[in-house]
Amino acid sequence: MGCEPATTTAPAHLSRLRLPPRGTLHRDLVVSTIDAAAYSVMVGCGETYFPAFSLALGLGPIVTGMVATVPLLVGAIVQLASPLVIRRVGGHRRWVILCTVIQAASFVPMVVWAIRGEAAPWQLLLATSLYWASGMAAATAWYTWMAGLVPGRIRAGYFAQRNRIGQAFVLVAFVTAAFLLQAEDTQDTALVGFAILFTVAAVARLVSTVCLVACRERLPHKTWMATMAPLGLAARIRAGWRGVQAGHAGRVVAFLCCFMFGIQMAGPYFTPYMLEELGFSYTQYLVVVGAGFFVKAVLLPTIGRIGSRLGPWRLLRYAGLAIVPLSLLWLPSEAVGWLVGVQLLAGACWAAYELSVGLLLFEVAGDRDRGNLIGVYTLGIAVATVSGAACGGILLRWLGEDRTAYAAVFAASSIMRALTIPLLLRIGTTRRSQATR
Repeated sequence: MGCEPATTTAPAHLSRLRLPPRGTLHRDLVVSTIDAAAYSVMVGCGETYFPAFSLALGLGPIVTGMVATVPLLVGAIVQLASPLVIRRVGGHRRWVILCTVIQAASFVPMVVWAIRGEAAPWQLLLATSLYWASGMAAATAWYTWMAGLVPGRIRAGYFAQRNRIGQAFVLVAFVTAAFLLQAEDTQDTALVGFAILFTVAAVARLVSTVCLVACRERLPHKTWMATMAPLGLAARIRAGWRGVQAGHAGRVVAFLCCFMFGIQMAGPYFTPYMLEELGFSYTQYLVVVGAGFFVKAVLLPTIGRIGSRLGPWRLLRYAGLAIVPLSLLWLPSEAVGWLVGVQLLAGACWAAYELSVGLLLFEVAGDRDRGNLIGVYTLGIAVATVSGAACGGILLRWLGEDRTAYAAVFAASSIMRALTIPLLLRIGTTRRSQATR
């Protein structure tokens, strides 16, 4: 907290600003929430603008799609080896802290390229791959860490509130970044604006790291050592695959991966569509994309309460069905007002989907199997992301990269999402049948 006054009393409004006592669950939850806010600033002014940065460097929509997806596959492969390192460093907490420092450092070359005004595609792919590899390696350990820290009875409410605060900070960072880029763009210095944004993102990640340092790891030593059995990479994949095949976990992962394939056929190409094909300014881009962040922040507490009543399984079912036609809604009109409405609807759907998926990852596996299961799930999602984006990119290039081509990609994405509905419905049916036994 820094230096504190020597007096033993303080005004009430200052007392409320102090963190709870050390060694308490309340303090851990508060610190974790601050971590989420700082992390979200990094996402809002850093990660979210990777595609726009690629376009500003003149790398084109196809390379931009690769920048948004290929690093995810690299990160998913790297994170499979993280349990081997966790065992050596002595815990999930230490590994997460190390990864977040590396993630902050990944912004340094991007700042240099923004100042210089150029970067080769392979250089940008390398830097973003380091960003995603460190972030995804941290995420696998973070889930196990948080599963031991946050009691099951409060997870839905706590993570809904935590996600809400995170989304609010993503929105603030995203809006501020867009205004900065718009101001710099009018002076032909937009790349300098990216240098400022990526510097802020790196600092925000370091602030997040400080919060992680202040948060305890409550998972018993014997338990996390059991989850970190000294398996080789191939053995880990086999163990994770057996966990995926067991029970309803396999059906959940199968749906999520297939669904992600359909989503990513269009996902990486919305930014090029707005900034290049429609010629949106950064302000217009801000209004459209920011609408989704805004509605997430506003609705997450309500969605958290609904999720507590429905449970993550039914919440996933409703959210998944609602997401299926969303990319089709980009076709009737190119007006900013219409697209804002689409994004408001999409933000509500995605808030429910992300909350349900996050809760399911805690529920479908025990402490011993969670690391392997999440590792294989992450790899599957990454493969689906890259292959879906590749299919969308091939279709976009084949049809000429014009508005008709973008429309075809968006329609194909919704069709592929719709084909996963039987898998989604099977999840709910299987879960109900197991509950009645």
